[in-house]
Amino acid sequence: MTDMMTTVRHRRVGKGTEGAEDQPSEEKSVKPDGKILSDHTGGKLWNILSITVGGIVAISLGLLTSVYVATLHENDLWFSNIKEVEREISFRTECGLYYSYYKQMIQAASIQQGIVNCKQYLEPVYFYIYTLFGLQAVYIIALYVTSWLLSGTWLSGLLAACWYITNRIDTTRVEFTIPLRENWALPFFAVQIAAITYLLRTNLQPAQERLTFMAVFIATFLFSLTWQFNQFMMLIQALALFVLDCFDLLPTAKVTWLYIIQISGLLLVCVLQFFNSMILGSLLISFNASVLIARTIQKNLKKGPLLNRLGKLIFHVLLVLCLTLLINKFIKKILNLESDEHIFKFLKAKFGFGATRDFDANLYLCEEAFGLLPLNTFSRLSDTLLFYIYVFVLFFMTVAAVIVAFRNLSGSNQVQLMEKMGECTITLKPDAAYNLIHTVLFGCLALSTMRMKYLWTSHMCVFASFGLCSTEVWKLVLKCIHLYTSQRMHVMKYSIPIITLLYISYKFWPGIMDELSELREFYDPDTVELMNWIKSNTPNTAVFAGSMQLLAGVKLCTGRTLTNHPHYEDKNLRERTKQIYQIYAKRSPEDVYGILRSFGTDYVILEDSICYERRHSRGCRLRDLLDIANGHIMDGLGENEPDLKPSMYPRFCEEIKKNLPSYTTHFIRVFQNKTFHVYKLAKHK
Repeated sequence: MTDMMTTVRHRRVGKGTEGAEDQPSEEKSVKPDGKILSDHTGGKLWNILSITVGGIVAISLGLLTSVYVATLHENDLWFSNIKEVEREISFRTECGLYYSYYKQMIQAASIQQGIVNCKQYLEPVYFYIYTLFGLQAVYIIALYVTSWLLSGTWLSGLLAACWYITNRIDTTRVEFTIPLRENWALPFFAVQIAAITYLLRTNLQPAQERLTFMAVFIATFLFSLTWQFNQFMMLIQALALFVLDCFDLLPTAKVTWLYIIQISGLLLVCVLQFFNSMILGSLLISFNASVLIARTIQKNLKKGPLLNRLGKLIFHVLLVLCLTLLINKFIKKILNLESDEHIFKFLKAKFGFGATRDFDANLYLCEEAFGLLPLNTFSRLSDTLLFYIYVFVLFFMTVAAVIVAFRNLSGSNQVQLMEKMGECTITLKPDAAYNLIHTVLFGCLALSTMRMKYLWTSHMCVFASFGLCSTEVWKLVLKCIHLYTSQRMHVMKYSIPIITLLYISYKFWPGIMDELSELREFYDPDTVELMNWIKSNTPNTAVFAGSMQLLAGVKLCTGRTLTNHPHYEDKNLRERTKQIYQIYAKRSPEDVYGILRSFGTDYVILEDSICYERRHSRGCRLRDLLDIANGHIMDGLGENEPDLKPSMYPRFCEEIKKNLPSYTTHFIRVFQNKTFHVYKLAKHK
């Protein structure tokens, strides 16, 4: 295991005599030393061999991970043996919506005659899921390469990949939520981080820089294209770049180009998404533009003594924040944008800036996925030693970053003199500095919002493995305890990661084998019965209303028209969903009928699991959120806000089942089983 990128230098040692330069030219033209040439050639061959072996290991691990998650998916559902409708139902909630567009595309006559027609070689559903499992190979390889680039040895890449696999519960959910947009996006995000890590290396050739910038742009574009939360993730990334640039830990020119790449990628996505206005109103575009403007206003930001620089830095931060808010407000005002207002309402309520009765914000607040990261996550991550090593590396890297940042801000002659004398030995490479701030900021995001943990835990594997195999980290640690020698440093750099790999293999290999041998089967007869009934007993033009999650499955399995679906980044669609959900509120049959008919509804599906929900506590059940939004007292024992009042009507989803005349006038039950009740709306003149 040798360093990934090692430059072999040889310096000829002079005789040390004063008259050496006066020697005849024959004396100076010393023949090349055979041993030096031999060492040089041997070093190059060893580097080539190491890179080749490391590359083979990376590709092998990526492919094995793809096979692993594909096998888990097959074993969990017996996917190859179940019917097509069961396969489609297995794509739960919004997963079904996303897959339905792929199904719609391959069933179109013009596409079937083109390059997408793969039915003669592979069933379309398998082409789809294998593509996503294949992206997992890209993901693993990108994490592996990032760790390798940071540490200089592919051993750290191997360790990062092993940690990713053994912590699968906390690093990915691809095997049971295949079509989710994050599963398309995160591999490209990992590739982008790898490209940025390489870009921030020193002494790159101009051609290498240009190619790397192109790689960063392509990865940024693909990441932005495939996930609706891209702008928020890249805003955090932009904040990381901003912090590092302020403390002079990154080259300003490269940071500027990265800002421009982020803006360009988003604008290109905006065009391809038929001028998606939500992108134009993103904080990322406003922030990046503000940074670039502030730089032109403020000159000599990185010059002067410590206090002077701190003052200019504080002013710079305030200027950027004010410009960001002004530009964002201006764009949203001009374009009349309200697509992401529910996110800011959610964040305001989540972090204690006032309670809200907003239905959309409360819908997020009550979901476990948008709550704080559970503490048991850390115990699972600690079982593989990942969390312990991560904290160890994070501590020393943070100490190094603080020292280097202070040294950069000081910029005094004394510091420069100490550096020349070799007394200041603590350094922090730009690529390591970026990954440090990246992991800190995404760690804060994960701690605050559990759903975002997959962005942090995967990078945690990279960061911990890099630190464990890092020359800089071990050098700093050993110097702190006064045990540093070059030999000890190299022993620690290679022995500790190997011991960690052996421990992981010994402890988790049997569990992985047991997991791969465990066989289960998909079973959801009520939903299968509902979908088959819809296909057989309703016209193709029928319009269905119901919960967002169920209607995604209806669209996928039956192709019927929907009144609403889980795409929640559109204000009108959010308002429509809230109106449709009045079927679970305390409203009169006339009100509900009028709402449903206003959206052209022919059939409405009621679910007992929502009407009589027990999964959430009181105050977070869907019916409670609707009651609060409607100003009604909630069901059950417990406190209510003082201004909430009793409703004049019983709960619609309960009362309709009694077949009272006031309900049967408008709604005719046409299907029911243990879970679902389908009513056809009467068409009054």
